Amino acid sequence: MPLLGRDVVLVDAVRSPFGRARPDGLYAHTRADDIAVAVVRDLLRRNPGVPVNSIGDVAIAATTQSGDQGLTLGRTVALLAGLPTTVPGFAIDRMCAGAMTAVTTLASGIAVGAVDAALAGGVEHMGRHPLGRDAEPNPRFVAERIVSPDALVMGATAENLHDRFPALTKERADAFGAASQAKYATALAAGHIAGDLVPVGVPDPDRGWGLATADEPPRPGTTVEGMAGLPTPFRPGGRVTAATSSPLTDGATAALLVAGDVAAAWGLAPKLRLVSYAYAGVPPEVMGLGPVPATERALELAGLSISDIGLFELNEAFAVQVLSFLDAFGIADDDPRVNPYGGAIAVGHPLAASGVRLMSQLAHQFAAHPEVRYGVTAMCVGLGQGGSVIWENPHHPDYTVATEENNR
Repeated sequence: MPLLGRDVVLVDAVRSPFGRARPDGLYAHTRADDIAVAVVRDLLRRNPGVPVNSIGDVAIAATTQSGDQGLTLGRTVALLAGLPTTVPGFAIDRMCAGAMTAVTTLASGIAVGAVDAALAGGVEHMGRHPLGRDAEPNPRFVAERIVSPDALVMGATAENLHDRFPALTKERADAFGAASQAKYATALAAGHIAGDLVPVGVPDPDRGWGLATADEPPRPGTTVEGMAGLPTPFRPGGRVTAATSSPLTDGATAALLVAGDVAAAWGLAPKLRLVSYAYAGVPPEVMGLGPVPATERALELAGLSISDIGLFELNEAFAVQVLSFLDAFGIADDDPRVNPYGGAIAVGHPLAASGVRLMSQLAHQFAAHPEVRYGVTAMCVGLGQGGSVIWENPHHPDYTVATEENNR
C-alpha cells in the first residue's frame, strides 16, 4: 500500500553546480557546509510562502562526516542558513543514498504528523573528503569472510557485475556512457539544467571571489571510439573506465517536503507526491544490484508493477550498474524513459547529495509528460544496498482524485 498517513509532496528541489573533486576544481577553496548553506538559502528564497518557523526538521546527509562535513550537518546548516533556532536538524549517512534517505526519513515524519514541513538534502566535498579516507573497516569483514575484499572498492564491484552477467558487455557500457554525456549536453542546450542550479560564491586565493554557475564534470563530445583506449583502473584488462563511471564530485542538494494538505493551505504547488519507498541489501561485492530488490519492494508496497512506471531516474554510479537494473526489468538500454537528461556519468555524483538530484530531474520530466502517472528514482549504495522511491505525477489527470482518496 502507499505510504501511510498524510500525503507527502516534494514542493521544490535545488542543487549547487557540481564541481570536479581536484585541487583546481570549482570548490577547491570552499567549505562543504557553505555549499549546503547556499542551496538551503536559495530553496527558501524560491519559496517565500513557506513560514520558516513551521519547518519541523532539517536532515543533511554526508558520507564522510568529519571536518567541514561533520558536526550534525542538518543543525549547523539550518543555523548558518538563517533558520530560527527553534528548528532542529541532524545528519544522515547511507553513503550514496544519503539525500534519498534524508527525504524518506523526513517524509515518514510528515506522514505520521510529527512535522508539517522539512528540508532534506546532502553534501559531499570529495576533494577534501575522498571516499574511505580515515575509515577503518573492521578487519573481521575480510578475516571472517563476511564480505569479499572487492566489496570495499566500488569500482571492483562494478567489474564483478561484468563478470557475473556476461550480457553486460563493455560495448554496452561504453555506449551507455556516451549516451549519458550526449543527453546531458542536449538538455543543457535546451535550458533544462540551469533552472535547478544555485549560484555559489567561491573564493580563490589567487583570483579573489568568483561564482560557480555551471556543472564542471561533463565532457561533451564523448564518443565510444574515444573510450577505446582508456585504462581500466580497477583491474588490469578490465571493462570499467572513467568514461563509464561517475567522476569524483563536489556539490550539494536540498529539497522542500510538505504535507499535502499543508502545501495546499500555503498555496504551494507540488512537483512530486511520494507513493512508496524501500531499501534492500544484496551481497556487497555486487552492490550495483541493490536497486533491483529495492524497486521490487517499493512496487509491492505501492501495489504497482514495473509496467506502471513511465519515467526512471537511475543514478549512474557506473554504467554497468544501470544496465543490470534495466536487464532485470526488461528495459532497453536506450529506452527514452530512462535518464532523459543524462545522469551521473556526465554531471557527476557527489555521493550523499545525488538522491535529490534524481528527484529534481524526475520533477522536470513529470511536468513535461503529464500523461505519465508514476516514476522511480533509484540508486545503488556501497556495502551492498539499494534504495528506490516511487513518485506520482501531480500533472496527471487522475492525480487529484487519487489524492482525495488517499486522505480519506
